[in-house]
Amino acid sequence: MAKVVCVLYPDPVDGYPKSYARPDIPRVEKYPDGQTTPSPEKIDFTPGALLGSVSGELGLRKFLEAQGHTFVVTSDKDGTNSVFEKELPGADIVISQPFWPAYLTRERIAKAPKLKLAITAGIGSDHVDLQSAIDRKITVAEVTYSNSISVSEHVVMMILSLVRNYIPSYEWVIKGGWNIADCVSRSYDLEGMHVGTVAAGCIGTAVLRRLKPFDVKLHYTDRHRLPAAVERELNVTYHPDAESMVKECDVVSIHCPLYPGTENLFNDALISKMKRGAYLINTARGKICDRDAIVRALKSGQLAGYAGDVWFPQPAPKDHPWRTMPHHGMTPHVSGTSLSAQARYAAGVREILECWFSKRPIRNEYLIVDGGKLAGAGAHSYSAGDATGGSEQAARYKS
Repeated sequence: MAKVVCVLYPDPVDGYPKSYARPDIPRVEKYPDGQTTPSPEKIDFTPGALLGSVSGELGLRKFLEAQGHTFVVTSDKDGTNSVFEKELPGADIVISQPFWPAYLTRERIAKAPKLKLAITAGIGSDHVDLQSAIDRKITVAEVTYSNSISVSEHVVMMILSLVRNYIPSYEWVIKGGWNIADCVSRSYDLEGMHVGTVAAGCIGTAVLRRLKPFDVKLHYTDRHRLPAAVERELNVTYHPDAESMVKECDVVSIHCPLYPGTENLFNDALISKMKRGAYLINTARGKICDRDAIVRALKSGQLAGYAGDVWFPQPAPKDHPWRTMPHHGMTPHVSGTSLSAQARYAAGVREILECWFSKRPIRNEYLIVDGGKLAGAGAHSYSAGDATGGSEQAARYKS
């Protein structure tokens, strides 16, 4: 029997919901590329319920305990005295999320001799030291595409919020004001702007498709170029690298995975090559941007705005400068964990576990590391190496 340790974010401050704003969610059976949504043999949850917090348990307890497995769920993940750290030595399987990541560093993997499988409930497995997983032949899997559309919708919202100066305008309403001049002094139309995406995978392409009706000029860069037919359909211009693209863009949205080659990609040097007054959106990973370079660019006016819902580490310490920098539209990491997305990534985790326990192959598109090498989606999107360095700072959030 296996010991499964699952790290999820805390319940709402007012307690686990007794009811929801909507009675159900739309049923999605296929993603835009034709890939089917997760298809476990059974689920023990109601789609639309809060599954990503501790009390939601991803709907897994009944399934796991019926087979005799031990299931530990906690939100206490950081520091040597955390529940996660104490439970890790006996864990066969670790389940974690990008939104509240249990960082599986080299040191932690060394403390987990039984660990064989690390599952990301969502997309993005950079909170796992992939090099150590390769070295130890630990399987790493995630629920590819489960929340890609969720994130792309969030990106469009953030772009419009920054360009139209929505957040300060809303704040004037809360203050009781009617300060139209203050609201519109930083408000522009998106129409006619040049918008580019760094990477055009599932999320990046979905963003480009959603922005096309806004009559903008579209750009992208990616190490895998889109098919010519897709480029014509979207009327999008390809650039060989980020540096050549950002010079052309009024808005840049980041969608590449985090690995050593993309860490701190947006530093002072690259930001200086952007148009003055450009907007930068980051729903990929916080560490792709140099934290302090972003603050400097907003203060100087090189960037007119920065919005994202990814930070490093996560949760971000209370004194993280992105909380207080000017002209930002930051949120906690929520773009990919809408109630709709949770139903899909919870079902995907269940599907992966069913395959693992019955010794059936996990879907290739879910695999990041398998058999001591990058595999599936991991081979397409990542490079070997470790991007978890510095994650111990997350413990500062507790204090």
